[in-house]
Amino acid sequence: MNLRGILPSLLIAATLLHAGAATATDASPDEPHGPATPSAETAGSSASPATSAVSSPATGEALPLDDLRVFVEVFHKIKRDYVEDVSDQQLLESAIKGMLEGLDPHSAYLDGEAYTELQEGTSGEFGGLGIEIGTEDGLIKIISPIDDTPASRAGIQAGDTIIRLDGAPVRGMSVNAAVKKMRGEVGSAIELTIMREGEAKPLELTLVRDLIKIRSVRSRELAPGFGYLRISAFQANTGEDFVKELEKLKQEAKGGLKGLVLDLRNNPGGVLGAAVAISDAFLDAGKIVYTEGRVADAKMSFEAKPPDLIDGAPLVVLINEGSASASEIVAGALQDRQRAVLMGRRTFGKGSVQTILPMNNKAAIKITTARYFTPNGRSIQAEGVEPDIMIDRVEVQAQKAVDKSLVSEAQLEGHLDNPNGKAKGKAGKSSTKTESGSLAASDYELHEALNLLKGMSLLRTRQTPATP
Repeated sequence: MNLRGILPSLLIAATLLHAGAATATDASPDEPHGPATPSAETAGSSASPATSAVSSPATGEALPLDDLRVFVEVFHKIKRDYVEDVSDQQLLESAIKGMLEGLDPHSAYLDGEAYTELQEGTSGEFGGLGIEIGTEDGLIKIISPIDDTPASRAGIQAGDTIIRLDGAPVRGMSVNAAVKKMRGEVGSAIELTIMREGEAKPLELTLVRDLIKIRSVRSRELAPGFGYLRISAFQANTGEDFVKELEKLKQEAKGGLKGLVLDLRNNPGGVLGAAVAISDAFLDAGKIVYTEGRVADAKMSFEAKPPDLIDGAPLVVLINEGSASASEIVAGALQDRQRAVLMGRRTFGKGSVQTILPMNNKAAIKITTARYFTPNGRSIQAEGVEPDIMIDRVEVQAQKAVDKSLVSEAQLEGHLDNPNGKAKGKAGKSSTKTESGSLAASDYELHEALNLLKGMSLLRTRQTPATP
């Protein structure tokens, strides 16, 4: 750890404390303060000490010497009175962690191991359970499970709250500490105790750790001419993989794509550049997203460039409470630009951008540096993206038997034949395929998205002037 920036101030403040220049107090500051740079103080009378401070070279602001005195006093008391010996480095590293975690749920200090794990996560391969987590009221909140991982196979849902890991309470545990505890040797088991809305008692789940290889983009044809693209996370290579899968769908749809469903449900986000690339794939021009922060580097704006890779074909985007961050950037951009219809439920509401700043000790800090805004200037922070069409979480079961009491014209004795020449008696048979009913039972939201997509495609075809 590089302590050259903070130790001079600590030593100066400590000297003043031991010299009696300030009265000791057990009260801690209400808010954490950043690392200090060298400062000086001139002591006045004991009743009303006059103080002066050197401005911080980094910010130009006066250093909070009174708060630094409290910090040093606490540091000194721990070193002297704590039940076990604690190293200076351990105390200072803990202080840095607390400083960052006290800012917001997404800022954190990443030691060397955590920094490596973060890099592995964005590259698409790591060991663990396969869940994206955050903190809420001191507990670990599940943002979303990742597709085809131990977490998703165990039935973990977005919005679940972890209250114990291997029987140990997690209240007050940092996100990094929880991640470290849940990761481990492939094949080893861990017990999660979770609370779920609507459940009277906690759920006990035993998950076996696995090598998590995230395939961030999947595709398939839902019906002739109608494609489905699922993005489970936004990684460094997601944009390229998306284009490949989209081209494959186009080749399968020999008559051209009539419409596309983009599934962003339970997508916890990821790399900002990947979100911009996915949005750009459906837009010809105009703003995608812009960010605002305190420093110049945090102020960015991203514009779309032609072409629209599906030539303006109807687009439906599926979202839910597990869609966060980069997912919300894509959904918000396509909604503001009126390029897609959003279906599902309100998204998570993470409207901030985090920057990874490497440190000299092979660690890093993850710090919130900006808020992002949709093309129309909307901030989704703590609000989320509201879908155009709301779909409640429901389960659908296929009807087991057809009601034989219902009759059609073709079944009436002596009915007139169809003049178009269809065979007698066959007109009353249903031509509906079973795939639709199966999809409704397995994924009702996707079933509804496909129905809407078909309607949009049909309306688009009818509005296109016929060629004589």
